[in-house]
Amino acid sequence: MDSKNVLLAIICSSIVLIFWAIYFEPTPIPKDIKNKNEINRESSEPSPSLEKSIIKKEISRDDVIKKNKRVKFENLNITGSISLEGALIDDLVFKNYNESLESNKKVVFLNPKNTNNGYYIETGWVPSANDDINLPNTKSLWKIKGNSVLAPNNPVVLEWNNNEGLVFTKKIEIDKNFQFKIKQSIKNTSTNSYKFYPYAQITRNSKPETSGLYILHEGFIGVFGEELEEKSYKDIEKEKLVLTSEKGWLGITDKYWITAIVPDKGKKFKSEFLFSDGIYRANFIELEPLIINANSDISSEITAFTAAKEVSVIDNYSENLGIEKFDLAIDWGWFYFFTKPLFFIIDYFFKLTGNFGVAIVIITALIRLLFFPLANYSFRSMAKMKILQPEMLRLKELHKEDKTKLQQEMMALYKREKVNPISGCLPVLIQIPFFFAIYKMLFITLEMRHQPFFGWIKDLSDRDPTSIFNLFGLIPWDPPSFLIIGIWPILMGLSMFLQQKLNPAPPDPIQAKIFMFFPLFLTIILAPFPSGLVVYWTVSNVLTIAQQWVIIRKTKVKTI
Repeated sequence: MDSKNVLLAIICSSIVLIFWAIYFEPTPIPKDIKNKNEINRESSEPSPSLEKSIIKKEISRDDVIKKNKRVKFENLNITGSISLEGALIDDLVFKNYNESLESNKKVVFLNPKNTNNGYYIETGWVPSANDDINLPNTKSLWKIKGNSVLAPNNPVVLEWNNNEGLVFTKKIEIDKNFQFKIKQSIKNTSTNSYKFYPYAQITRNSKPETSGLYILHEGFIGVFGEELEEKSYKDIEKEKLVLTSEKGWLGITDKYWITAIVPDKGKKFKSEFLFSDGIYRANFIELEPLIINANSDISSEITAFTAAKEVSVIDNYSENLGIEKFDLAIDWGWFYFFTKPLFFIIDYFFKLTGNFGVAIVIITALIRLLFFPLANYSFRSMAKMKILQPEMLRLKELHKEDKTKLQQEMMALYKREKVNPISGCLPVLIQIPFFFAIYKMLFITLEMRHQPFFGWIKDLSDRDPTSIFNLFGLIPWDPPSFLIIGIWPILMGLSMFLQQKLNPAPPDPIQAKIFMFFPLFLTIILAPFPSGLVVYWTVSNVLTIAQQWVIIRKTKVKTI
C-alpha cells in the first residue's frame, strides 16, 4: 500500500508537470479601379483589393514621416500623425510605456507603409464591379479642411476630389484613450448614380516577434456574432479566413497591444484574414451598398482602436460603446470566469498597497485561508500517515507473503485511524487553478508589465534576473539563459524541500531519492517563469509549512 501511496503522489505531480508542459510550452486596399474589379470577379461579394506593397530597400521610419505631409494628433495616452498620402493612420507611439526597463524610449506601435515593419490602418470605398470610377487609394494626396491638429474634442476633416463629380471627405475624431472615429462621406455633384461599399483594413508588412507560448494568443483576432475567432500568423499563411456577420469587430493583437476595426452598427459585413506577398491583412467590407444619386451624398462611420490593452479601458469600450465581447481583446483564456475576477482582486490590493508583489502575497494568504479547512484535513491525514509509518512497515513485514492480507490490514489501519492515503494530493490540486490563473494574469495583463516588487525584482512579469552561477552578480559574468536561476526560485526550491520533509517519506529508498530531486527539478523548471509567480508559490509553500508544522505538533496517534 505504501508503494501505491507513493505512486499516487508521483502521478499527481506528473499530471501537474505534463499539463503544464502541454498548456504553457511554445508551441485589402484600393490602388486603382482595375485591381478592385479583378478582386471582385473572384466572388459575387465585393472585397477590398490587395495592394502589392513591396519594399525594395529599407527606409527609416523618421525619413518617411518627415517626407510626407501629415496631421499630428495627441491625447493623454498616444501621440503620432496621420499621413495625408492615403489618409492612413500609420504613425503612433504609446506615451506611457517604455520599450524596456533599461530604456526611456517609448513603445512605437504603428509605422508608415513604405517601411519594412509598416503597420497601418486605412479606410475607404469599393465601387460596384460595373463602375469605372477614379477613387482615392493609398497614394492619393488628401487636403486638410480647417483644423490641422487632431485632439480630443478637436476633429480634423480631410478632403479629396476625383475631378469627376465626386468629393470624398473623412472626419476623424480621437478620444482621450485609444479610439479613432472615422466618418467618411461622398458628395456627388455629377448626374450619375453609383453604388459604394465602405471598408476598413489593417495592414502589417512583416510578422512581429511572438512569445510562441500556447498560453497567449498573438495574431489575428475578432468576434463575429457571438463567436470569438483567433488565428495565428502561421494559420493565415496556410489559408485565409473569410467570415460574414452582422455585428462584431476584428483586428491584429500583440501581447500588450492591439489594432482593431469596427464596422458601422447594424451593417452586415464580410471580413477577411489573409496573407499575400509577405503582407498580413485584416479587413472588412459592408455587404449592403450605399447608393448615391445625382446631387446627393452618403456617409459611413468606422471605429478604429490602436490600444494598449489596459483592462479598465478595454472593458469601458466594450460596455459603453456596445462592442460585442471587446473585452476578449485581452486573452483571459479558457478560465475567463476565474482569471479575470482574480485580476480585479489583486488590482484592488495593488491600489491599497501600491505594490503588485505585496498584492500577490495578500491574495496568496487569502487563498490559503479560504481553503484552510480542506488543507487542514489533508495535513492531519498526512501527519498521521507519517506517524503510522512504523506500524505500516511492521504490517508489511508481517504479511509480506500475503498481499491480499496486507492490503486488508492496511485498509483497516487507515479506517481505524481515520487516515486518507491520497489526501497528500489535495494541497497540490487546490493550488493548480490559482497557479495557472496567476501565471496567466502575470503573463497577459499590461498592468503587471514592469511592476517592481522589492530589492532586485524590478519586473514581476519577468524572471528573477539574478543567478547563482555568477554568485548573484558578485562575479562580472552574464550566464546563458538556462543558467539564470535566481534567488526567488532557490527560495521556492528550499521551501518545497522543507515541505517535503514534513510529509511521510516513501518506504522504498529509491523512491525516496527520486522524491528528493523533485524540489531541484521544479526549481530549474520554474526559474524562467515570471518572478511574481515564483513569489506566489514560495509564499504559499511557507504558509503550508507553517500550517503543517502546527498540525504535526498537535497530532498524536496511538497505534496497536
